[in-house]
Amino acid sequence: MDGAWIALLLTLKVAGWATLLNLLLGVAVGHALAHRAFPGRSVLDAILTLPMVMPPTVLGYYLLVLIGNHGPLGSWLQATFGINLIFTWQGAVIAATIVAFPLVFKAARAAFEAVDPQLEQAARVLGVSELAVFFRVSLPLAWRGILSGLLLAFARATGEFGATLMVAGSIPGKTQTLSIAVFEAVQAGQDDVAALLVGLTSLTCLAVLLAAGKLAPGYTTRQTPR
Repeated sequence: MDGAWIALLLTLKVAGWATLLNLLLGVAVGHALAHRAFPGRSVLDAILTLPMVMPPTVLGYYLLVLIGNHGPLGSWLQATFGINLIFTWQGAVIAATIVAFPLVFKAARAAFEAVDPQLEQAARVLGVSELAVFFRVSLPLAWRGILSGLLLAFARATGEFGATLMVAGSIPGKTQTLSIAVFEAVQAGQDDVAALLVGLTSLTCLAVLLAAGKLAPGYTTRQTPR
C-alpha cells in the first residue's frame, strides 16, 4: 500500500507544477487574446484549444518528437545543458501542463472578456500604466473565473494518463502517477490496490470540482429560510 501513497504524492507534485505553469501561461495568453484583435486569432484560438479534444496519446507522440533525445528541443537541451526530459517527472509535468492548458486559457479569456472595459479605460485616463491596470483592475475582477479554471486544470492534470505514459513511462516512485498506477494494478490483478488508488483519485477530483463549482461565475450561496 505504500506505493499508492507514493503515487498520490507524485501525482500531486506533477499536478501542482502543471497548474502553476498554466497559471502563468494560461493567464498571459488568455489576457492577450481577450484584448487584442488580429488576423488569424480564431485559428490561434483553435490551435491552443486542440489539447482539449485531441487524444492524449497523439499529444504524447508530438511531445516525444519535440523533446525526445532525437527531437529538436530535446537534443538541444541534452547537448547544451545535459537535460533529459524523457522518463522523468519533469516530462510528466510538461505533458500534464499541455493537456490541462486549454482549461485555464479558456477560463482566463472568458473572465477577462467579462471585465467592463470602461473600468480599465478609466484607470488609463488616470495615468495608470498597462501593467498596473492588469494587476489592479483586470486581474482582481477576473480572479474567480481564473481560479475556477485552475482548479479544473489541476483535476485534469491529476487524472492525466496517455501523454504522461508515453513521455514519462511508468517507473514506480519516479514517474508512476495515480492513473498509471491504477492501470498497472489492474493489469497485475491487484484489485485491492486498484480500488484504493481509484478511491484516492475520485475523492481528490470530487473535492476540486466542488471548489471550482463554487467559484464559477453566477454561483450564489442559498440561505435556508427560517
